[in-house]
Amino acid sequence: MILKPIPTHVVTGFLGVGKTSFIQYLLAHKPADETWAVLVNEFGEIGIDGELLKGGKGDVVIKEVAGGCLCCAAGVPTQVAVNQLIARAKPDRLFIEPTGLGHPKAIVETLSQGHFKQVLSMRASLCLVDPRKLSDPRYLESTLFSEQLRIADLILANKMDLASDDDVKRLEAYLTQQAIKAEVMVVQVSKLLLENDAALYQSLNQHYFERPTAWRVQMPAKQISGARSSISTGALQRPTLPFDEAPEAQALQFDELGIYRASNRHEDSYTLGWVFDCRYEFDFEALVAWVKRQDILRLKAVMITEEGIAAFNYVDGQLSVAELDDSLDSRLEMIAAGPLSQTEIETALLQVSKRLAI
Repeated sequence: MILKPIPTHVVTGFLGVGKTSFIQYLLAHKPADETWAVLVNEFGEIGIDGELLKGGKGDVVIKEVAGGCLCCAAGVPTQVAVNQLIARAKPDRLFIEPTGLGHPKAIVETLSQGHFKQVLSMRASLCLVDPRKLSDPRYLESTLFSEQLRIADLILANKMDLASDDDVKRLEAYLTQQAIKAEVMVVQVSKLLLENDAALYQSLNQHYFERPTAWRVQMPAKQISGARSSISTGALQRPTLPFDEAPEAQALQFDELGIYRASNRHEDSYTLGWVFDCRYEFDFEALVAWVKRQDILRLKAVMITEEGIAAFNYVDGQLSVAELDDSLDSRLEMIAAGPLSQTEIETALLQVSKRLAI
């Protein structure tokens, strides 16, 4: 099969900065004659972002890789997920959204070498940042934060409904101090998405979608020579990739109560997640009140309530709720800086829900 390399973008940013909303925005403006694919990596074990992205235009294929960093295990999870997604979608463009706790440099390196060099064309990497975080010493001291910015070809200063001009100036000063030369664009993705404003998409399409990423992987001369010799002139033919036949993730195994549970830990962050089968109906107001009482880094959820399907996003003490068209189950995931009590949280969730007889 003849195939030209697929334009591929890595979209990075810390937890809660708005990466999923940004990809929703891009999908809303996707050309009708193109097929796009999105690979979403979530730190936790419960896939939620895929549910949130389902509302995009047709000809969009979403694949989730839950359970931590895509770059783990010497890039094997990345290879499995990307190869499966390419085989399934045959996309015209690919977006990869690593977890906000992952190391994007390793992902870019994996996808820029070896057999992927013939299959993927790494285009501009996009990094979203909340400028308010530049006032937090933990961000300034974080090597992960600087790494996400360092590999970016464009930095999107998001959440400008909450951030100030002084916050943006602190971001620009930090970039200068770190010798990071990527352009900074001030945006408010939530407003653009709500108003169906195509201005940002048009700018990205004109200036960044065809721009190769400036990040270059330093490969040994012998390896570079070998890579060049394996690429023939003329049309590119898709090589046989390892893991092409790897099975998709198995279906969730619910217990007798209709609940699936999962947990994860990465460095100093902890997650707990639940999936409740379709018979659970949650009390919307009680659930909102419960979420607002949580002292955690992040919560994401797609829940079946008596008022409809609700998507919850809770970060920095701020809760946003959106209505979705449908969902086959309810799923919730929490990320915290310390261990969480699975029993206590599950008991509280069951108290604000009922299981219907179907």
